[in-house]
Amino acid sequence: MASLRALECLVAVADSGSITEAARLLYSSQPAVSHQLAALEREAGTALIRREARGVRLTAAGRAAVGEARRAVEAAASTIRAARAAGRADGGSLRLACAQSLVSVLAPVLGDWHREHPDVALSVRESTSPHELHGLIDADEADIVLMPGPVPDRFTATVVAEEEIVLVAPADHPLAALPAVALQDLDGAPLVHFAPDNGLSVWLDRHLAGAGVRVDPVMRTSVTATAPQLAASGLGVAVCPASAVSPGLRAAVRLFAPRWTRALVALTPSEPDALAARFIADLAERGVPVPLTAAPETSSAR
Repeated sequence: MASLRALECLVAVADSGSITEAARLLYSSQPAVSHQLAALEREAGTALIRREARGVRLTAAGRAAVGEARRAVEAAASTIRAARAAGRADGGSLRLACAQSLVSVLAPVLGDWHREHPDVALSVRESTSPHELHGLIDADEADIVLMPGPVPDRFTATVVAEEEIVLVAPADHPLAALPAVALQDLDGAPLVHFAPDNGLSVWLDRHLAGAGVRVDPVMRTSVTATAPQLAASGLGVAVCPASAVSPGLRAAVRLFAPRWTRALVALTPSEPDALAARFIADLAERGVPVPLTAAPETSSAR
């Protein structure tokens, strides 16, 4: 297989008409250029240059080869330019995926990147299934997955935020009168729960059972952001991540005491490259805000 250096030598000789000048253009020596050309001729099985008194000319085979050699040299240079651009966030692409409830966490960062790095192609996929999100990494269909931890050890996980778990209740619900709620306050409460295909369903059941709390599921939804809306309508209360609460929701939003959070991680198949690392750093810098409807005093223990 012809080396890229040999192809560079052929192009330089074609452009300059001189092995000496080609060596100067390539910051090399005349013997080194001659050696590369000889190796290329052995690979081709025919002469590519003809030495004359006034310099060097390409043979018919050399003329046939030099066009492809130029394209190969330019393709190699383009490869390096593209890689450098991606490392500077001036190009390349990022395939993102996230838990469905975390679209609101990704969206502000995506907006910033669209404005500040317009040459980076961005795409997003959402899922309620942790296993599906893991599969996107395994199948090389996503570069970064944003999801709650913990995650399997085979991935590289970077914690980007601690997200509050909140209670959403109708404004006239008894729990709405409390400055903060304890998990035990939910015992016997009508709950807008999550459907089995949403990973939050098992997660919430595990926490409730661990606290010895029994609830009365009145409705289930697969869409995480729907739960607080249904709770606001008076169907019951909802326990959900802060990112699922839409701005301006007409409901009481209360934090838990003691504080209840979950870690959000950016998942990559290995150590993130420069482009992915910059995006993950921006996610970590922005974090996840507490809903404005959660009064400041709710952060203190009762």
